[in-house]
Amino acid sequence: MELFDLKDKVALVTGGNSGIGLAYAKGLVKAGAKVAIWGRNTEKNALAKKELENLGGDVMTLSADLTKAAAAREAFQQTIAHFGKVDICFANAGGAGPQGQRLHQINEDDWNSIIDLNLNSVVNTYKPVIAHLLEREAPGKLIVTSSIAALMGTGFSSGYATTKAAVLGLTRSLAVELGKKGIQVNAILPGYIETEMSLNAPEVFREATLRRSCSGTNGTLEQMEGIAVFLASNSSDFMTGQSIVLDGGHTIYPL
Repeated sequence: MELFDLKDKVALVTGGNSGIGLAYAKGLVKAGAKVAIWGRNTEKNALAKKELENLGGDVMTLSADLTKAAAAREAFQQTIAHFGKVDICFANAGGAGPQGQRLHQINEDDWNSIIDLNLNSVVNTYKPVIAHLLEREAPGKLIVTSSIAALMGTGFSSGYATTKAAVLGLTRSLAVELGKKGIQVNAILPGYIETEMSLNAPEVFREATLRRSCSGTNGTLEQMEGIAVFLASNSSDFMTGQSIVLDGGHTIYPL
C-alpha cells in the first residue's frame, strides 16, 4: 500500500470552494479520493468543481448553510446518495467575524453569528458524519481548520480567536470518544497563508507576519495540500487529538 493512497476513499470538505478548503480538496483529489464540496456560494462551487475535475477528480458540490443543523443533515444525506459513504471529513467552513472592536463593543447578534459560523457549523457537520461512521463500524478521519489565533490570541478579533480555540477542545474530546472506534480527530492551525481573503489585509499586517516567520516567508495554498493528505490517510492512524501548527515558525519566533 502506498503511504498516502486515498483511492476508494470519499472525503467531505466544507468551505471547499476556495482558499484553504480548495487546497485541501486539491491534495485529496491528487491522492485519489472522491470529494464532496459543501459551500454556500453556488458560483464558487461550480468553479471549484471544474478545477478539481481538471485534476482528474470525481467531485460533487452542494450549497448549504452549515450554521443550521437541518441543512447539514440534508447535505450529508445528499452526499451519501451520491457517493454511498463518507470516510474523511474536513470541517473547514468559517470566517473572521467582528473585527476592530473590543469585546464589550461587539453586539450580541455579531457574537452569536461567529459562534454559529466557526463552532456550531463544525458540530453540525461532524454529527451526521460520526453517526454514519459508527453505524458502518468503519474507520474515519475528522479534521477541523483552527488557527494560530487559538494559541496566540488576536486583539480586536476576540470572536475569531475564541471559536478557533473552542474547536481544539472539541478535537481532543472527540479523539477520546472515538479513538477505540478507529476514528482519528485532529486540527490544523494555519498561520498566515496567502489567500484571496488574506491578500486583502493591510500591507502593514502582512509585513508583520513576515517579520515573525522563521522561514522569512508566508504560507501558500499549495503548502496546505500535503498536511490534508497526511491526516486523511492511513499514515496518520496513530495520531489523534492533536493540534498541528503550520505557520513557518510564526508562533515560536522570539520577540
